[in-house]
Amino acid sequence: HIAELVEGHLRKNNKLTVTSKFLKKVILQNITASAGEEKTEKYKNWQTLGALDKPLIILIGGATGVGKSTIASEIAHRLGINRLTSTDSIREVMRMIFSKDIAPALQESSFHAAKTIRTPVNEKTDPVIAGFMEQTAVVSVGVEAIIQRAINENLHMVIEGIHIVPGFLDLKLFKDAFVVPLIIAVEDEKVHKSHFYMRGVQTHQQRPFEKYVNNFEAIRKIGFYIESLAQKNSVSVIQSYSLDNTIPAIVDDIYYQINKATGPNGSRKAKKAKSKKKKNKSTG
Repeated sequence: HIAELVEGHLRKNNKLTVTSKFLKKVILQNITASAGEEKTEKYKNWQTLGALDKPLIILIGGATGVGKSTIASEIAHRLGINRLTSTDSIREVMRMIFSKDIAPALQESSFHAAKTIRTPVNEKTDPVIAGFMEQTAVVSVGVEAIIQRAINENLHMVIEGIHIVPGFLDLKLFKDAFVVPLIIAVEDEKVHKSHFYMRGVQTHQQRPFEKYVNNFEAIRKIGFYIESLAQKNSVSVIQSYSLDNTIPAIVDDIYYQINKATGPNGSRKAKKAKSKKKKNKSTG
């Protein structure tokens, strides 16, 4: 429909050849006139993503069972990102490489990692959190390697998982990418618990309901810990009530962070960096 309107506008004004800048202007005018400001904003955001001069790496964290994998899959689809991986997959690969003696924290689920602690834990430290911290510290090394590879290959990517914990990943290492971290939370305990039942049904009990419900207290504890670190590190925490509300909220947050990073100063810096690279190549 929009294409027909744009074509009609160009024919009416006898515009046989146009610049891309003019064409974008006409498209925006027609989207606004026929679909409203909200659709126009979405189109602008889509244009922003296509114009990025660095790869976009979206990191989605949160407690077990808050819906990270479903959300990550939908976000990747909406933004046209083909690369999607989970920190559980990274942990599995690392578990095969490192023996139980070298990295015991990799051998258990995040809420059971306390079993693998070999060093004495301070009385004030919760063993559940201590075990989770130890596992996250190890998995974070693998996550950073995956991010670096995506940057080297200039690929947009979504990484989701419980090991996306603010403060554990050194995001300053990745200046050649737009890294957008965010945390998903489910405030209502009953809603959170119901996710495990649905997960069991959808996977035909390959991920049994009882396993998660029996460890629900530890799962919630880890979730609160992740959220507290998010607040401490100024990372967005998005409360998930329904996918219909959560997905648009996350997409808006991603574009907000991109636009913030690529504002007038940001884009100028990016252009300077680009021209500097070209100079280095030509003089090298």
